[in-house]
Amino acid sequence: MTTSPDHLATARAADSERRRSRVLKALGQLATDGEEISVSSVARAAGVHRSLIHRHDDLHAAVLARAAEPPPGTTAGTQVSRQSLLADVANLTARNSRPSAHIARLERRLSGALGQAAWKASGLGAPADVETLTRRVTELEQQILDLGADLAERDEDLAAARGANRELMARVNR
Repeated sequence: MTTSPDHLATARAADSERRRSRVLKALGQLATDGEEISVSSVARAAGVHRSLIHRHDDLHAAVLARAAEPPPGTTAGTQVSRQSLLADVANLTARNSRPSAHIARLERRLSGALGQAAWKASGLGAPADVETLTRRVTELEQQILDLGADLAERDEDLAAARGANRELMARVNR
């Protein structure tokens, strides 16, 4: 079976026209039904790939224009637009991120406090009243110096007493 190039081009053009008409029909049907209109939803309803709509500027413009129109049977004052819904989503996302950040800060503080408590309970950490202990260490060091001076004085007295005792014993023995 031989096919001429003209016949193939004609078949291709007819196929393209059939897909375009399915896209326009699906777009009209979605608008009539009040369904969401997007490139994906129109392509799905028409049974074509999204790239077909993106490749044809007139189809893409028709989808975007129809998506911007309010659904039939609604007044302009009561309609919620896609942009307002996106703005609400952005605001709610920001609103949810603030408590999440606050919770993360509180968790870090709690972790630090629990770590300090565990450090103190293990006995590895410095006691809470370091100033009192430092003062007590200073007092004990001073007491050690005083006792050392008393001991040196007593050693001198003992050495003098021994010297006097030796001298007395030497006199007695003569």
